[in-house]
Amino acid sequence: MDLPFFITQFISGLTMATLLFLVASGLTLIFGVGQVFNFAHGSFYMIGAYLGYQVVSVWGVNFWFGLLLAALGAGICGMLAESLFLRRIYGRSSEGGFQILLTYCLILIIDDLVKLVWGAEYKSLPRPDGFVGPAIIGDLYIPSYNLLIIAIGLVLVVGAWWILKYTRPGRIARASAVDREMLGVLGVNVPLTMTMVFGIATALGGMAGALAAPLRTVTPGAGIEVIIDSLIVVVLGGMGNFWGAWLGALLIGEVNAFAVAFVPKWASLFSFLVMVIVLIFKPEGLFAPRKIRKV
Repeated sequence: MDLPFFITQFISGLTMATLLFLVASGLTLIFGVGQVFNFAHGSFYMIGAYLGYQVVSVWGVNFWFGLLLAALGAGICGMLAESLFLRRIYGRSSEGGFQILLTYCLILIIDDLVKLVWGAEYKSLPRPDGFVGPAIIGDLYIPSYNLLIIAIGLVLVVGAWWILKYTRPGRIARASAVDREMLGVLGVNVPLTMTMVFGIATALGGMAGALAAPLRTVTPGAGIEVIIDSLIVVVLGGMGNFWGAWLGALLIGEVNAFAVAFVPKWASLFSFLVMVIVLIFKPEGLFAPRKIRKV
């Protein structure tokens, strides 16, 4: 394995990791704040991809405007889903089966709505001008669009972390994960806070869908495909752990990239293998604090 090959595969893995993290960070944010296991989160990734296709490929509007509209549209859809359905299951993490059943129903509903609007045929989205060809770095030819995804992902990751860590809305969102009743007593509009958190989380998923659309075909089942890998990432990082999700996405992205290069027929098995090994030896996740067992 020579160095150019290694770097090319590493960039490919980093691209996939960035897309996975954008979806998984929203998933882990919803779980951390609302204790809701939102199995339908991948559907908002799919909505973002279809909105990007609609704006860019059908209406012929600028790619960047399509990207923003996709994130905004997915965020609004997420807030509607939260207000109409998911608000009723906050704090009921002990009823995991019920949460999964409800959110799985949402997947089926959204999939059918997407088929009704755009049909079941595969769709495609062109890459933006200036990022169609490769970027030449020394002897390396790296797809410039992959570098763009990585750069956008880094900006979004740092921005989301900064907002959660240092701004008042971010502190309120984190506090709502601890004691929503106390926040209500202090005068905070808790339902609105939860709706906004859900909107931001699903907007990140929609942004990931629109960014991934030029690399993959847009299909009604895209939400299921991405949610499985995202769940693996969240489990690896530790439920509700923001930076754990980033490291989990990096691990799965690189494992998949090198598995595709060396054992393409068995590539999809490796991410599951990693998850099984982690669950056996550290079931709370690689980067979650270890719980002290009472004797």
